[in-house]
Amino acid sequence: MRLSRDAGKTYPQKHERNLTETLPSLPAAVRIFGKDGTCAAIFLDFDSSVAGQERVQADVRAVQTWLHSVGARWIEDYSPNGGRHVYVPLAQRVTFSEARDLVEALGTRYRTLDKTPHQNLLHGCMRTPGSPHKRGGHQQLAMSLSMAYDVARRPNSATIWAAMTTDLAAEINAVRALRLEETSMARDIRPAIEHPAGRMSRAMQVLAQTGLYDKNRYASDSDARQAVIVGAAAAGLELVDVERRMLQGTWPGLASFYARYAARHRLPALRRDWKKALSYLSKNPANNDGKYSVRRSPTSQPNTQALGVKGPNQIPNPDAEHRFIRTWRSALRIREVNYQQSRTGMARRMVLRALGEAAHMTASRFVEFGVRSIAVATGLDHTTVGLHLRELRTEKDPLVALVEEARGTKGDLYMLTVPEELKAAAEDATWQKGKIHALRPVFRELGLPAAFVYEALEHSPGLSSTQIVSATRLSRSAVYEALEILAAWNLVVRDDSRGWSVVVSTSLRQLAEHLGVLEAVASQIRRYRNDRIIWREWLGKNVNTIAELLSPDDDYPWEMYEGPPDEWSLSDVAFTRTG
Repeated sequence: MRLSRDAGKTYPQKHERNLTETLPSLPAAVRIFGKDGTCAAIFLDFDSSVAGQERVQADVRAVQTWLHSVGARWIEDYSPNGGRHVYVPLAQRVTFSEARDLVEALGTRYRTLDKTPHQNLLHGCMRTPGSPHKRGGHQQLAMSLSMAYDVARRPNSATIWAAMTTDLAAEINAVRALRLEETSMARDIRPAIEHPAGRMSRAMQVLAQTGLYDKNRYASDSDARQAVIVGAAAAGLELVDVERRMLQGTWPGLASFYARYAARHRLPALRRDWKKALSYLSKNPANNDGKYSVRRSPTSQPNTQALGVKGPNQIPNPDAEHRFIRTWRSALRIREVNYQQSRTGMARRMVLRALGEAAHMTASRFVEFGVRSIAVATGLDHTTVGLHLRELRTEKDPLVALVEEARGTKGDLYMLTVPEELKAAAEDATWQKGKIHALRPVFRELGLPAAFVYEALEHSPGLSSTQIVSATRLSRSAVYEALEILAAWNLVVRDDSRGWSVVVSTSLRQLAEHLGVLEAVASQIRRYRNDRIIWREWLGKNVNTIAELLSPDDDYPWEMYEGPPDEWSLSDVAFTRTG
C-alpha cells in the first residue's frame, strides 16, 4: 500500500509500505498489481468529475447488472465526492495485460470508468473502504461488512472470469486493435541488443518494468519476454540478476509474462529462455559486437589520473590537496548550520557536496565541472544549480570561489576555499571517515532529508533520533519522516540498545532501479549530451578555434549552453556510484 502525507491528494512511491493487518493512520491506497505482474481483483473506479454523480450511479448500476449476468460477485464502496469503486475479487490471479484489456473494454461501455489504474503496472493504486478522503470523510462500504467479507472470502472462479472475457470479446478485440494502431504510429523501438556495453536499452527496460510492448514488433507475450531476456544477456547481466529483478518486483512486466506458468515452473521457464538467448547471441556475434559478456562493475572507480583541473599555472601536491579537501569538508560541516532544513538550504548543501565529490575525484581543490554535470549529481535542474552557485560564491566568507568563467568547451573554474573564520576550527576537527556523496540516485525518490539522515548514519552508526537531528541540522519532524521512509525500504534499522544503523545488505543502486530512478538519471544525461552537441556545433560555426577565448558579451547563448569538461564529468560516473 502507499500512504499519503498530504491528506489523500497524492500517494508517492517513496511512501510505499507492506500491507499489514494494522489499520494505517494516514490515507492509504492499495497497489493493484503484485511483484509478479498479476492482480487478484479487478478495480473499477467511477469518477464523478467526468460527468457528475448521476452518470456515475447509472454506470455503476449498469456494470453491476452486467456482473450479475455473468454470475460475478463484487464489493462496492463510495467516496464523499460521489465517486464509486467496484471490486471484483478473483480466485485465480490474472496478468497485467489480461486485466488491462478487460478494464479498457469496459471503459468503452461506461463513460465515467477511469481506466488508468489498470494501465500502470508499477503505480496503479486504489483507495479502499475506510481510507480518509482528501475532501474530508472516508471511503465507505455501500453494503454490509459481512456481505463484503463473504465476497472477499469466496472470490469469483476462473469460470466466471472466462464468462466475463467472452462476453466482452468484441470490445477487447477493439481496444487491442486501437492499441496496435497507436503503437504503429509511434516511433520504432530500437532492437534490444543495440546497447551491449553494460546497460540495456531504454525500450527493453521499459518493457521489463511495464509489460507494455508494440504489437507490430512482438506478436505475443512470449516474443516480448524473449526480447527482454536477449537484451539482458546482451547487456552483460547474469541469470541471477534477472531472477532477482523478477522476484523483488523490479521487473513486474517481465514477471507478468511468466504468470501463465504455475509458480514452481516460472523460474525453470526463465532458465530455458536464458539458454535460448545465450545460444542466439553466440550465433549472432555481429549484433552485439562480441561485447555482451563484458561488464563494468558498478563498484569500479573512475580513472582520475591526469584528469583533474590543476589550477592556474601549477600542479598541486596530491597529499596536500587531500588534506585540504578533508579540511574543507570539516568547514562544510561547521557552516551547514547556516542552511538549516529549508528546501533551498538543503539544495545548496547538496551542491557543495557535489563540488566536494568532484574535488576528491580529481584530487584537486580546483573544480571545472559544468552546471549540467552538477545537476546530474544533485538531481536538480542545471538552471537551478547555476543560481545556487552564484549565491554560494557571493556569500560572506564563501566555501567556493569562482576563479575563471566558462570559455568555449570549458566550464566555470571553481576553487574550494576555507574561510579564515572557520580555518582554525576546521583544522582542529577530526576528519570525517568515508566518502562525501552528492545526491545518490535513489534519494531523488526518497527525498533530500532521507539522503542527509542516511549519510549521518553511514558515518556514525548507532545514533538516536535526537542525535540525528543534531547531526543533520534538520527539524525533528523531517528526521522522523525520513527515518520512517528509510526503515520502510529496509535501508536503516533501529536497535533499542544501540539506536539507528544502516542496513548494509540493502543496495542503494538496486533500490534505485526498483523505484525507476535510474531511468530518470539516464534521461537527464541524454538531454544534457544533446545540449553539448548543440553547443559544440554552434562553436564550430562561430569560432575559429575551440580554444579561442570569447567575451561574455559576444552573441552566443551562454545561459543555455555552458561548455562542459571535454573528457569526463560527474554525469559519466552517475551509474557507477555504489550504495
